[in-house]
Amino acid sequence: MLPEKVRDYLNANRDRHLSELCEFLRIPSIANVHGEPDGCLQAAEWLVERLERIGLSAAIEPTGGRPIVFAEASPNADAPTVLIYGHYDVQPPDPLDKWHTPPFEPSVRDGAVFARGANDDKGQLYTHIMALEAWQNAAGGPPVNVKMLLEGEEEQSSPNLEPYVAANAGRLSADAAVISDSEFFAPDLPCLVYGLRGIVYAEITFTGPAGDLHSGTHGGAVTNPANALAQVLAAMHDEAGRVTLPGFYEDVVETDDAEQRLWSALPFDEAGYARSLGVDAPSGGEAGRDVLQRRWSRPTLDINGIVSGYIEPGAKTIIPARASAKVSTRLAPDQQPQKVVDGFRRFLTDNTPAGIRWDLTVHSTARPVLLSRRSPALEAASAALEEAFGRRPAMIRMGGSVPVTELIQRILGIDAAMMGYGLPDDNIHAPNERFRLRQFYDGAVASAAVLGNIHKQQSSQ
Repeated sequence: MLPEKVRDYLNANRDRHLSELCEFLRIPSIANVHGEPDGCLQAAEWLVERLERIGLSAAIEPTGGRPIVFAEASPNADAPTVLIYGHYDVQPPDPLDKWHTPPFEPSVRDGAVFARGANDDKGQLYTHIMALEAWQNAAGGPPVNVKMLLEGEEEQSSPNLEPYVAANAGRLSADAAVISDSEFFAPDLPCLVYGLRGIVYAEITFTGPAGDLHSGTHGGAVTNPANALAQVLAAMHDEAGRVTLPGFYEDVVETDDAEQRLWSALPFDEAGYARSLGVDAPSGGEAGRDVLQRRWSRPTLDINGIVSGYIEPGAKTIIPARASAKVSTRLAPDQQPQKVVDGFRRFLTDNTPAGIRWDLTVHSTARPVLLSRRSPALEAASAALEEAFGRRPAMIRMGGSVPVTELIQRILGIDAAMMGYGLPDDNIHAPNERFRLRQFYDGAVASAAVLGNIHKQQSSQ
């Protein structure tokens, strides 16, 4: 049970904490923007100042890309150590014309704060800073040793995080890890995420003639790169919705009966889910699999964007010289990213038509991960969520990727507790992203409670 004085401190400082979050949200820390300014260094500097103000030692540490902020509290040899992860980078805000208020000018209305990063992940990250401040000022310090790893490239699949974690494994060692970068299953149903899909994000480029050609003069004499790319992309799925890359399904692990029972008990409204997406019914994916299976435990391949030829208003009759597509695969346990990349190369070699040269650029990869559903950290997080939100959390998987989770498991030997506070309709990665104030304030209570619960676990051993 969270000490009442810590909870009272959080309640008394709600307005100030919301104001500070808005200050953080005004920083346009877009990781995958090209050129300056990108706001990431400014966000890292803001975090260092804020963490030092509440008594942690904090520093900006360089990587091959955006910097990492590492912070820790003064160590206590008799207390367990908790590693807290978050990310300060955000998705690009476009399309800007779909926002009701500017994405980097936070707006508080209708019981939520609206801004890019409000949910993913600045708001969720900040609940942990609020919790640490409350322990420090109301109880003389947190009951555990705390380390914080805050990165600026999560929205790019964390390309520089693995070498950092590997090189700093000793400094990052901990007894438990906590990540808040996920969402509730439903508005009143908190959850703990124990599985994540991995990703391979690649770009395929087809090149044909040396330059654009007149489609009347040369049509039928050369292979059109746009036509060829469309044909090859279409061939990457069969009629049953299965991906046709060589070896794609060889390592996929099927869900067990216990998982299926957990998911069947969830209050999932398939029709309501479809309505929330603006479609008539869920479709796509593998035939014979239910919606939650397709979203959480099965691999996918999706085209994220296609560019070729003339795309301005009006007509221009050409055969384009080039065509490219950005394609992402979501990987299920135990698929390996390199094996999927190899499958792409074999498929392109075997299926690209004559007259076309292909190129494959891999932009990012991350491995899938399965966590123990019975780890002490998950037990501590479950009790914390129940205390803060009044309901025992569900155990679920998630279709997205949070690359650090797998790195913490593989390199540090820890199964992290993924206790996120977002809601399914918070528009992450989309215009009008929001974070409900109840989730923000009660999330801080859960963030504070989990530290006390981990301390009690060690004390009772």
